[in-house]
Amino acid sequence: MSDNQKYYYMRLKEDFFDSDDMILLESKDGDDGYKYSNILLKLYCRSLKYSGRLMYNDRIPFDPNMIAILTRHSVAIVEKALYYFKEMGLIEVLETGAIYISDIQLYIGKSSTEADRIKAYRKQIEQEKSTKVQQLNDKNVQMYNKSTPELELETELETELEKEIEKETDVSVLFENYLKIFSEYTKDVKTQPRAKAKQVFLQLAPEQRQLALIGAKNYIVWYDKTDQGPYYSKNAFAFLDDMVFMDYQEVPEVAKVGDKKVSKAPEWSNPTYENKTTEEDLAKLEEIRQEALNKLGPQENE
Repeated sequence: MSDNQKYYYMRLKEDFFDSDDMILLESKDGDDGYKYSNILLKLYCRSLKYSGRLMYNDRIPFDPNMIAILTRHSVAIVEKALYYFKEMGLIEVLETGAIYISDIQLYIGKSSTEADRIKAYRKQIEQEKSTKVQQLNDKNVQMYNKSTPELELETELETELEKEIEKETDVSVLFENYLKIFSEYTKDVKTQPRAKAKQVFLQLAPEQRQLALIGAKNYIVWYDKTDQGPYYSKNAFAFLDDMVFMDYQEVPEVAKVGDKKVSKAPEWSNPTYENKTTEEDLAKLEEIRQEALNKLGPQENE
């Protein structure tokens, strides 16, 4: 009898634990770092059914106490883990309390128990040493496949899933290259809002993502020449959300006036502003200021 119950699984690349995120996470707080990675994987598994959203019965958001019970870790460890997850952009917590796993779509798969049994059956056949048994089992598998339409559907779904994963991986790599431009420039002064930037990046059209990458490179080249310092530069999220990258498809010029650098900034920055306040205007402003001070009365010196 066919068993069509669906379950979800994760596909992790062989270098998953060698990624920058996992290495940094497991290096936190001594031996506790391995507990954090364990909690993260358990949250991944908990969120699979709801496409990356952590909710109890799809209605109640998980809090640290609930997560501590479900992951079998202390509340203190869970709270630290959630702090690091948010800081590293691995999760995003909404005002409602709902927790979203940022990159879970890259790992989600879906299968049926029947198809899984067929895969296990094939694997068992491959391990058989007897040629006679091998041939017999091969014949049985072929007959079983012909009488199992679920397997054909499963194969089609897996092919589509693999294509989708490959596509999402390409987009993820492109985003990481984009984020790296800002992160390396501001690494000593401020962090970049990874989760928010990725959310906007994924909403862009494919050609806009390429333009965003070009614009980011040109913006940093231009901004660095203005000597304003990395702290005041636009972050990776604002650069996308305001579509600023469209103004930097070429590197703006930076001209020197005396010892001072003057940048030819994009039109939105009003680079032609000129202070036209006259001496007479300044005198009137000073008179107004004095009148205001007199109304306040005498002020005591501290």
